[in-house]
Amino acid sequence: MRILALVPGGIGDQILFFPTLETLKTQYPKATIDVIVEPRAKAAYRVCPIVHEVLAFDYRDRNGLADYLNLLGIIRDREYDIALSLGQRWTIEMLLWLNGIPLRVGYQSSTAWFLSNPVPLKSSQYTPEIFHDILTGLRIQNPCPPVKIALPKEDIDWAEAEQKRLDLKETGYILIYPFQSPNPKNSYPVGLWQKVIANIQAKQPNLPIVLLQDANNVEKVALMLENTPNLKVTEPGDVGKFAAMIAAANLMLCTDNEALPVAIAVGTYTIALFGPTDPTQSIPPGSDRYLGIQSTSDNVADIDPETILQKMWQK
Repeated sequence: MRILALVPGGIGDQILFFPTLETLKTQYPKATIDVIVEPRAKAAYRVCPIVHEVLAFDYRDRNGLADYLNLLGIIRDREYDIALSLGQRWTIEMLLWLNGIPLRVGYQSSTAWFLSNPVPLKSSQYTPEIFHDILTGLRIQNPCPPVKIALPKEDIDWAEAEQKRLDLKETGYILIYPFQSPNPKNSYPVGLWQKVIANIQAKQPNLPIVLLQDANNVEKVALMLENTPNLKVTEPGDVGKFAAMIAAANLMLCTDNEALPVAIAVGTYTIALFGPTDPTQSIPPGSDRYLGIQSTSDNVADIDPETILQKMWQK
């Protein structure tokens, strides 16, 4: 049996889909499972051994006829028995129908004409549970398992060497990911991060603070270092190393971005800041390991550093 999942979104969305893949593999242990994801999200499957092949299609692009014909050929060549479509795009659902895939499962909508087994979309839930509901279209009623990832040994080894390089092994560390979002309302300003850092250093002067740096936040990290030069910086090269550094941290502070589902997957205590997004969709219900702080407006910059610190020192 061959199963295809079409999953739009970034790395974080893929990680939140992993519980659905886990249940699929439990129900169909001999099945080959492939995914079609956006190019920016392919890296997520470094930490998911369940998937056989990761294919790319830019769901966000203005795709023309040639793009859809190419996708049609890719799907047809592999002769899938089941397709799960999470994007609610009638064009994609039509391609699955044209390929003759017997079971085509997706969310019920006004344009879900080409699905064989539409399921209700319950969008007010925790996101992994929204994704997992799609399996009811296959008559699978299992509860949604926790979000988990599988770290490659080489990434664990890299993180251990990185902690040694940064002199972190004995003390532990707090990890901060100063993500620079394309949407300014999702980015916490440098000055506010520095107020949080100053308080932590005053209360715990021997506890290192490490900034997670990647291609999107180089300038932001540089600004933070200008005023607080005793911070440490790590720059993991891929999602596995990124996850391994988060897994080893005592606590992570971040906004609502891909670092949050990674932290949930590895079980690190996390305080996440939310602006326009809803914490209940990103944080497991009933958990005391992950705390979301919601802005009183839709702008994460309106969260007072004192609010973060109060929550942090309650831990």
